[in-house]
Amino acid sequence: MLTDTQGVYIVAQTPFQADGAIDLPSIDTLVDFYSRHGADGFTVLGVAGEAAKLTAAEALAVAQRFMRRAGGKPVIVGVSNSSIAQLAELTAQVMDAGASGVMIAPPTGLRSEEEVFNYFAGVFARIGNVPTVLQDFPFSTGVWMSVPTICRLVNEFPQIQVLKEEDLPSITKITRLRASLERRIAILTGNNAMFLPLEMGRGVDGPMAGFSHPEMLSGVYRLLKQGQVEAAHDLFDIYLPLLSHENQSQWGVAVRKEVLRRRGAIACAAMRQPGPRLTAVDLAEIDLLLNRLQRRLGA
Repeated sequence: MLTDTQGVYIVAQTPFQADGAIDLPSIDTLVDFYSRHGADGFTVLGVAGEAAKLTAAEALAVAQRFMRRAGGKPVIVGVSNSSIAQLAELTAQVMDAGASGVMIAPPTGLRSEEEVFNYFAGVFARIGNVPTVLQDFPFSTGVWMSVPTICRLVNEFPQIQVLKEEDLPSITKITRLRASLERRIAILTGNNAMFLPLEMGRGVDGPMAGFSHPEMLSGVYRLLKQGQVEAAHDLFDIYLPLLSHENQSQWGVAVRKEVLRRRGAIACAAMRQPGPRLTAVDLAEIDLLLNRLQRRLGA
């Protein structure tokens, strides 16, 4: 069950070898790295996890490896798919393997909010009572869900226990959702946690985001939970240049994986093709940002 979800849910990368093969041992080191730096749970096979580039067998293998290494921490698996049959198959497999729940976004191509509702009605008719994170990410999906539509989905489908809110402006939508939802569900924020301190002030229960320095996410979250608002903003500001640099769609994922490689979390920074490859200029800019970060941290 995900009803009491709160804390830092790291959106995990999928490690690859230089030839594009999945690097399963690096999943172990990556989970250990995230855990050392304050992860309360994991979200795998998301957009930043390059899920769309995996075969069905690979997706299951990656999810299983994360779950085995998570040490009992909850693992949410992205299963979004325009094919409800394929979505239902992966959902059944990962839930049997021990997932805490699944994350589902509406598929690209839905043109009305009634179509969105009908899609999720079809999904839940197939998957049954599976704890679900509803992902509201119109930048990626091209599908806009209004506050009334989200409230309708939450009211009609008790399987929806968490909302990942990534619409912009997120803070105003979070406030409207908190005022409008008839039952309380957890709301986690995405968008690479670019607005985390303000979103926490609006009522989110933590970040569901990827960042090469997860200790910032956990540090800011815990400071805010303790009421140390100024200290939380101060810590956030230190990391903001690198955070924003990583917040550039798939190119930003390439940056993040390079930084994770440098920090020893994964063996190789490769993205599976098609995907960006960093140039010497890109790498020099990462050097600059990391050096400035270390100076600000006093390291």
